[in-house]
Amino acid sequence: MTATNITIPDELLPADGRFGAGPARIRTAQIEALNAAAADVLGTSHRQAPVKNLVGRIRTGLAELFDLPSGYEVVLGNGGSTTFWDVATFGLVRERAAHATFGEFGQKFAKATNEAPHLQDSLILKAEPGTSAVPSPATLAGDAVADVYAWPHNETSTGVATTITRPEGIDEDALVVIDATSGAGGLPVDITETDVYYFAPQKNMGSDGGLWVAILSPKAIARAEEIKASGRWIPASLDLVTAIENSRKDQTYNTPAVATLLLLAEQIEWINGNGGLTWATERTRGSSGLVYDWAEASEVARPFVENPDDRSSVVTTIDFDDSIDAALVASVLRNNGIVDVEPYRKLGRNQLRIATFVSVDPDDVKALLASLDFVIDALA
Repeated sequence: MTATNITIPDELLPADGRFGAGPARIRTAQIEALNAAAADVLGTSHRQAPVKNLVGRIRTGLAELFDLPSGYEVVLGNGGSTTFWDVATFGLVRERAAHATFGEFGQKFAKATNEAPHLQDSLILKAEPGTSAVPSPATLAGDAVADVYAWPHNETSTGVATTITRPEGIDEDALVVIDATSGAGGLPVDITETDVYYFAPQKNMGSDGGLWVAILSPKAIARAEEIKASGRWIPASLDLVTAIENSRKDQTYNTPAVATLLLLAEQIEWINGNGGLTWATERTRGSSGLVYDWAEASEVARPFVENPDDRSSVVTTIDFDDSIDAALVASVLRNNGIVDVEPYRKLGRNQLRIATFVSVDPDDVKALLASLDFVIDALA
C-alpha cells in the first residue's frame, strides 16, 4: 500500500485537521467575528475609535489574563517576534545580554544582540535540542555580568518548555526577557518573575502574524526610557518608547493589520471567558498528555524530549524508530486533511511535531492519535 491510496476512515478523522505550530488553528467563531466587522472596522483608520477599541480590548484582556500587577503595561508593535528582537537589541539591552539557547528561535535573538555593534559580546549558554537551560551567573562561564537575561518560555522548534523564575544572583536592575511566542496563553507563568514577556499572536493566541505584543514591567519601561535618553541611535520603527507612548493611546506607531488585532482580541476574550489562564493551561496540559502517553505506550515512537519536566504542553515532538518513515506518515495524514505535523525543518529528525494549543479541541487530539495508529498499521 502506498501513501497516495491510504484513506483514513471518516469516523477516525478529527473534526478539524489543523495541528500546526504556527501559523496555527483559528477558531470558526473568530472568523465569524471578522466577517461581522467587515463593514465598520476593517478598512478604517487605525487612529479612530473602531480600531483603537480593538487595541484597548487586547490590552485590557491581557491584563486580565495575566493578572498584571500595577505598573505593568501591554505594548504592541508591528513586525512579529523577529522584529521585537531588534526592538530589544536597540531599546532594552544597555551593554550586554545573556541568553540560553536550546533551539532555533532562542538562537536568533542571541545572534541579534551578539552581532549588534553598539553592544558587548553576548553571554550565550547553549543546551542540546530537546533539553532546556536558563542563563544565570551560576550557569554562565566567567565573571562577566549582563543587564538582560533572555530565554524562551517555549522553544517552538523542539517542544521544550521552561519554568519562568528570575535567575538567582543577577543584578537587581537586570531585566528578565522571555520569548513567549508559542507559550503565551497556553503555559503557566507568574508575570512578576519577568520584566518583558513578549509574543507574536499566530500560535497559541490564535491570530495571524505581523504583530508583536510585549508585557513590560516598570523597570523595563524605565530602561527603555533611559536608553533613548542616552542618545543611542534607534530606528523609528524599532523605538520601544514610541511603541509604549502609542500603546497608551490604544494604537500602534504605524498601520497595523486590523484583522490580526480583531482575531487576537476575540481569542483573548474567549480564553478569559472560559476561565482564563488556569483553564487554558489545564486544557493544553491534557491535550499534550494524550500525545505523550500515546508515544510512551507505542512500540515505534517516543517523546523527543526525554525529561518530562522539559516537555511542552503546547508543542509536542514525537520521534519514531527506523521502521517508520515519519515524513511518509505526515504525507498520508496531509492527504487525509490532517496537516502541518511535519517536524521543524532544521531539526532533521524522524519526527512529528503536533501543536496542542488552546484552540485545539482535545477530542481532535484523540482522533489524530487514532488516525496515526491507522496509518502506521496500513504502512506496516
